[in-house]
Amino acid sequence: MAKYHIAVLPGDGIGKDVMDAAMIVLDHIDIDAEYIYGDVGWEFWKKEGDPLPERTLELLRETDCCLFGAITSKPDEDAQKELAPELRGKGIKYRSAIVRIRQEFDLYANIRPCKSYKGNPLNYRDDIDLVIVRENTEGLYSGVEFHPVPDEVKKALMLNEKMERFKDVPPDELAVSCRIFTKKGCQRIIRKAFEYAREHKRKSVTVVEKPNVIRETSGMMIREARKIAQEYPDIEYREVNVDAMCMWLVKNPQDYDVLVASNMFGDIISDLSAQLVGGLGFASSANIGDDYALFEPTHGSAPKYAGKYIVNPMAMLLSVKLMLEWLKEKKWAEKLENAIAKVIEEGKVRTYDMGGNSSTLDVAREVAKKIEEQE
Repeated sequence: MAKYHIAVLPGDGIGKDVMDAAMIVLDHIDIDAEYIYGDVGWEFWKKEGDPLPERTLELLRETDCCLFGAITSKPDEDAQKELAPELRGKGIKYRSAIVRIRQEFDLYANIRPCKSYKGNPLNYRDDIDLVIVRENTEGLYSGVEFHPVPDEVKKALMLNEKMERFKDVPPDELAVSCRIFTKKGCQRIIRKAFEYAREHKRKSVTVVEKPNVIRETSGMMIREARKIAQEYPDIEYREVNVDAMCMWLVKNPQDYDVLVASNMFGDIISDLSAQLVGGLGFASSANIGDDYALFEPTHGSAPKYAGKYIVNPMAMLLSVKLMLEWLKEKKWAEKLENAIAKVIEEGKVRTYDMGGNSSTLDVAREVAKKIEEQE
C-alpha cells in the first residue's frame, strides 16, 4: 500500500496542460505515492449542475492531500446559460469549486511564495523573496451576499446609523456583501504567519490591513496580531495599510519577508507580488488546514490556450515543491527547486512568456532531467 494517496484534479483549460507537466516531474521523484484522478470544473457544472461533484469530495476525504490544476469560473448569469437544458430553471446556483473545497476542508491558510530566480528575464529585480500568508475561508470570500436585499436583512442593517442614507434604496437596487471575520480566524492566520516565519528563519511579519477605515474587521485582525506578536520576540512585527503596501511592494519589495492579510487583501497583494517575480506563470500556492492541504498554481484556466501546451508550467511545478514540503519530503522539495532554478538560470528551455518557444512539456522534461543530474 502506498505511503501517500494524492488526489489529482486537473480541472479545465490549461489546468490539464500543467498537470501533465507536473506528472512528468513526479515520475522522476521517488516517493511512495498513489495519484488518484478526480472530476472538477466547468464540464461537470454544465452536465451535472455541480463543478465539484460529491464523488470528488469523497475522493478528497479519502486522500492525504490534493494537487489541483485550474478551473473556469463565470458570473452566475453566464453560468446558467451553459447548463444542460434539463437542469435550467431548477434554482441551481453556480458555486466556486475551489472556494468550496477551502471551506469544506477548513483550508484556512493560503501560502503564496513569490521568489525571483536568477536568470528570469521577467523579474522586476533579482532579490525578491516574499511569502504572502492569506486567510482563506472568511472575509469577503465567505459567500454571504444579498441581492436583492431581503427586508429583514435591510431592517437589521438599519440598526447602524450609517445605513440611513441607503434607507430609500429599493431592494433590487441594493447589493450587500459581508466581510466576516472571527477572532479565531484572525488568531490562527496570524499565528500561522509567525510559525512559518520561525520555521523558515524569516526575519519579519507584516500585517496588511486597513484598520483606519474598515475599523471593526481590520481592527480585530490588528488587535489579535499585536497580542500574538508578543509571543515571537525573535521576529520583527510590522503593520502596513493595504494601499500603501501595494506602493511599497512596487518600490521596495526586498524590504519585506512574510506578509499576512485577510482573504481579499491577500489575494490582491499576492498577485501584485507574483508579477514582480515574473507573473502568474511563477505563482504557486498551498491551501493548508490542520488535517488536509491542496496545492495549486494561482493562474486561471486560460481557455484560449487549452491543449496547446504552450503555457509556463513553473507555477504548477513550484506548487508540487510546496506539496513535497508539506509531506515532509524535504530532500525532494529541495531537489525540485534546485532543478527549477537551474532551468530558469540556463535559459535554454523557455516558454513563450519568457521569450522562448519551448512547450509546457519540454520545460517539464528539462526540469526532470535536472532532478536526475542531482542523483
